[in-house]
Amino acid sequence: MKLFHSLLILFSCVTLSVTANTYNLEEIVVEPYADVIKRTGKLGFKRTLNLSFKSSGYLTKLSVDEGDYFEKGQLLASLDVAELIEQKNASYAQLLQAKREVNRITSLIEKNLSSEQELDLAKTRVDTVRADYKIAFYNLEKAQVVAPFNGVVLARNTELGELQSPGREILKVAALKDNWVVKVALTGIEIGQVRLNQAVQVRLHSLGLVQGVITRIPAIANTSSQLFLIDVLLPDLMINSGIVAGQIAEVIIDLTQNNFVYRIPIEALVGVDDNGRALVMTQVTKDTPVVQQAFDIFKLDNHYVYLIAQRTDQPLSIVTRGWQHIIIGDK
Repeated sequence: MKLFHSLLILFSCVTLSVTANTYNLEEIVVEPYADVIKRTGKLGFKRTLNLSFKSSGYLTKLSVDEGDYFEKGQLLASLDVAELIEQKNASYAQLLQAKREVNRITSLIEKNLSSEQELDLAKTRVDTVRADYKIAFYNLEKAQVVAPFNGVVLARNTELGELQSPGREILKVAALKDNWVVKVALTGIEIGQVRLNQAVQVRLHSLGLVQGVITRIPAIANTSSQLFLIDVLLPDLMINSGIVAGQIAEVIIDLTQNNFVYRIPIEALVGVDDNGRALVMTQVTKDTPVVQQAFDIFKLDNHYVYLIAQRTDQPLSIVTRGWQHIIIGDK
């Protein structure tokens, strides 16, 4: 009987030794979470502007065409203003007549030959005609299209000699300063990791790497692709012969943040509990048993599971391989 118990104890010791040697422990330290998103998009304009006339008339001057650059204050187009000048002159003549009528009625009142009511009507007439004159003068000014900024012509929709109507688009233009953007699509997980005004890098074929900033993050995904289309503004991009709208650009978003994690190999993940936390096997010291712990997950990819941590957290001894051979408690 003693021999049987001795053999049983020896067999148990050998079994425990083999079990202990079938898993690997690895020390995992806290590190800042770092990731990079690379997406390809097209260079374009954040805003465009349709230019048109306020007044009607025949187009007599058009100084730019598609693809032309222009400067702020430059005259881009103008109408035949003969009719508008006559309207302004007629309004001015009516204004002078209305003022003379006020003076005449004022003189008659001094002689008790008119009334205050007549004077009020004459003054009202002056105000009405003055408003007509201001409108005529304004319409004459708006018979010209002046560049509101430094920009480029994207489209031309008229020809010299054509009769223009108010509001009809003659030129489509875009500003060159703080208006170049690259639109790229992100997934639902990625959109939660970027923020407005976040600095990014953009690689252009003709310029190499330039600085960009995220200026628009949509609230909902595209209904067809289920992706989120963000705008990356290139504020320092200037006029360059190699820069054109539609050019392919690569956006590089560095996701290194003030988030600290334990970066654990995916094979160390035992499972996920009902609260969505990662289950891993840890050991506090060499003299303590291996236990199962749950950690909140920051991110999961094909190679690693990132567990939420604090900057001051101590390193973890994680069972990276062979946790299937470990028996905890009575299990």
